[in-house]
Amino acid sequence: MENAASAKREKAVPKRTRRDLLKLAPLAALGAFAVPRLGERLLDAGMALSDAASGYLQHGRLAPTFPDRLVTPFARFPYNFYDVSDPGVDLEHWTLTVEGQVARPGEYTLAEIRRLPRIVQNTRHVCVEGWSAVGNFAGASLGSFLKAVGADLACRFVEVECADDYYESVDMQSALHPQSLLCYEMYGRPLDRGHGAPLRLQLPIKLGYKQAKYLNTLRVTNVLQSRRGYWEDQGYSWFGGL
Repeated sequence: MENAASAKREKAVPKRTRRDLLKLAPLAALGAFAVPRLGERLLDAGMALSDAASGYLQHGRLAPTFPDRLVTPFARFPYNFYDVSDPGVDLEHWTLTVEGQVARPGEYTLAEIRRLPRIVQNTRHVCVEGWSAVGNFAGASLGSFLKAVGADLACRFVEVECADDYYESVDMQSALHPQSLLCYEMYGRPLDRGHGAPLRLQLPIKLGYKQAKYLNTLRVTNVLQSRRGYWEDQGYSWFGGL
């Protein structure tokens, strides 16, 4: 009698295979997100995993470059800003403040930055708002500048702050990427105010929101501040890679 009852119970409770459990995983995740604090942790963990995977896949990869005939005409290259199109930078007296883990901190003029080898590249700018455009950009290699100021390249991050109160940070590997620029020209002309004069980041391996404009401070650090990036602090991916 007892053995028959046990057999009946086993039939009533079907065994779950690994495939069954995998099918249930999305439902479990949805249930977890229904608990706000647990959902936030899962989201943060997922974003961190995504950023790590993006960094691994991007390592050593160059962004596509384009011939001049495929460059978007300057008049059709969108102006894009989060607050104001012109924060009123004093272009004549502007300097870039360099601080953090560097041997030569201080104020650097645009003329000093322009003494570094000039790099020109036609690359695609991709905006999360749904548009993209191939632009002609020129400037100094961000990696060359970091070496010139004696940055500790073993540090993990480069942070920037901007005249319009925007702020951003990138991993050191991306900062040292050969196509990452401190950009001071577009289409053979100095940046205009709408495109970030006098200096902006131009990172063709990153989404547009990583490419901060109106730079006024650059910091090398091993520990990110609580403000990681303007849009990232509102839920965007920190890595922001393409």
